[in-house]
Amino acid sequence: MEDEVLSGEVEADESYFGGKRRGKRGRGAIDKIPVFGILERNGKVKVEIVEDVSAETILRETIKKVKRGSIIYTDQFRSYDGLVIYGFRHERIDKSVRFSNGRVYINGIEGFWSYAKERLLKFHGVSRENFIYYLKELEFRYNNRKNLEEALYKCLGGIK
Repeated sequence: MEDEVLSGEVEADESYFGGKRRGKRGRGAIDKIPVFGILERNGKVKVEIVEDVSAETILRETIKKVKRGSIIYTDQFRSYDGLVIYGFRHERIDKSVRFSNGRVYINGIEGFWSYAKERLLKFHGVSRENFIYYLKELEFRYNNRKNLEEALYKCLGGIK
């Protein structure tokens, strides 16, 4: 599954995870964990903890996970500027004006962020060291939401 490449219509976005902190929120938040996510419409999501949300980091992750020629929908964040150079079609939505414009929206990946953050709330905090495991579990659950029991059965080698 890790080798699977997403294709077609794809949404990309970044989010920040961590406890409630005073001060700046979003991209400038201190001590939050930046996570980059790509969602194939009507398909799977792939998420990774990243060191930063620089153009270099985002482009590297996108090239690894998305087939060239795919159309990628993003918000206006400047780190997405180079996608066209690497063979992707790129459409942007300005969320300060509207959340969708026809097929141009990133509501799918934003929905995953909401799902992930809501699921993590019940743990009342997750250590930075173990966060990757929780994040990958959420990715697995989301990608197998229609047949979770069957997917778990396969992972366990058919053991009941």
